[in-house]
Amino acid sequence: MSDIQAIGIIGAIPQEVNGIIESLQNVTTTEIANRTYYQGTIAKQNVVVVYSRIGKVAAATTVTTMLLKFNISKVIFIGVAGAIHNDVKVGDVVVASNLIQYDMDVSPLRPKFEIPLLNKTFFETNLAWSSRLVKQIQSILVPEVLNTLISPVELAKFEITNPKVHYGLIASGDQFFSTIEQKDNLQQALPQVMCVEMEGAAVAQVCYELGKDFTVIRTISDNANSHASFSFQSFVEEVSLIYGKQIIDKIFQ
Repeated sequence: MSDIQAIGIIGAIPQEVNGIIESLQNVTTTEIANRTYYQGTIAKQNVVVVYSRIGKVAAATTVTTMLLKFNISKVIFIGVAGAIHNDVKVGDVVVASNLIQYDMDVSPLRPKFEIPLLNKTFFETNLAWSSRLVKQIQSILVPEVLNTLISPVELAKFEITNPKVHYGLIASGDQFFSTIEQKDNLQQALPQVMCVEMEGAAVAQVCYELGKDFTVIRTISDNANSHASFSFQSFVEEVSLIYGKQIIDKIFQ
């Protein structure tokens, strides 16, 4: 383990972190368990960047390795998600206030969604840090800035006109949402959920158990419905790489 503290940055797929990796200075790499951990600096901040692969097990494995093998002070998970709340639109960003595993259910032994033995349902992010992130990301999404980063043609393709930053609950589980039925069921069970994805709450649980601060930042790629697969593929290839790099650059300015 290095004596130099670093911030860990994780995305599920290469498109979510490739732009960040390409901007690193003084890069070295470490191969562990079929993952490549990129150590370097962004604006003199030491970071370790990796993509975890998709799903809760993959994310938990990756962040556990990161925290045990590198001197990580806190963790940022960044990537895309499907909109659940009616106020959340494609192109918006959600900063997690807390996270929940919507597919955890050992009832009637314990309440639905509660993690067995931890007696915990929600994993909270650091309020001061998250509040600062919301303000930083808002400054990127104003039209006069966003239009210089992504072409008007690309923004129009996804109907992104006035994207917003939301601060709220993110739900994680091992399903890709592509039907209205999935979305409706989650809204009925957890109406406060902003968006749905497949890794964040697992990362949150590991960080909670190892005593590390964390945040989860999700750009909305789709509406978690029958159009989700097309929207997701196009969005990660054409928009999310730019969003992710700009968000990280802004955080470390």
